Amino acid sequence: MKRKLKQKAMKIIAIGGGKLGLRQTLPIDRFIVGLTRKKRPRALFIPTASGDDAEYSEIFDRIYGRKLNCQVDCLKLLGRHGERDKLANRILAADLIYVGGGNTMRMMKLWRKIGVDKLLKRAGKQGTILAGLSAGAICWHRWGHSDSMSFSADDRPWSHIRVRSLDFIPYLYCPHLDGEKRHDSLAAMLRRDETAVACDNNAAIFYGPHGARCIASRQRARTRIYHRSRDAVVVRSYRDGETINL
Repeated sequence: MKRKLKQKAMKIIAIGGGKLGLRQTLPIDRFIVGLTRKKRPRALFIPTASGDDAEYSEIFDRIYGRKLNCQVDCLKLLGRHGERDKLANRILAADLIYVGGGNTMRMMKLWRKIGVDKLLKRAGKQGTILAGLSAGAICWHRWGHSDSMSFSADDRPWSHIRVRSLDFIPYLYCPHLDGEKRHDSLAAMLRRDETAVACDNNAAIFYGPHGARCIASRQRARTRIYHRSRDAVVVRSYRDGETINL
């Protein structure tokens, strides 16, 4: 008989961008690890969006393992999906799950095909900390403002697209707002009465049991809330530590 897992409010940290290996997001990374309340938490890295890039995995191990004292496991899914029971064991055993950046559309397609989307939902409901950067921040939301088309464009023109994500958070999410100057594209993508969360590089939004707030590792980095009402788009800006009204 299967034991029913106790459901908890999800804790999600969505980072807009920054170089993990250069420690640009280190204060945010420390915050993520601290949420586990464990001296040596189990950190699962999922690099699907980068094509299971080996260097990215090594960087994660260096920062979260050697620097932040986590027990690191890297879940590579491309070309070797493994049995569902084995995937479930690794995902559900983690104290925190961090999803790396890259091609959001390709990542979501694979996750749905092999059931990772459902396993991540189970993990979040049982209290696992869910986090990620860029594509790994988009994935927790209903929709993402994504550069997925750029990965196959070569030198051809491409545009940002709306990508359907996991829908744990009922908003559109946009990473790299300042670093890639996405304001105009995001404003144009918004539907009437829709809300978007947009984070600069080195800024994140933390969704917790008692609401949301901005976490930033750079003084001028901001989290912004966009809302389209009729023909106007209203933008509210939040700095590190400020409570976000959604």
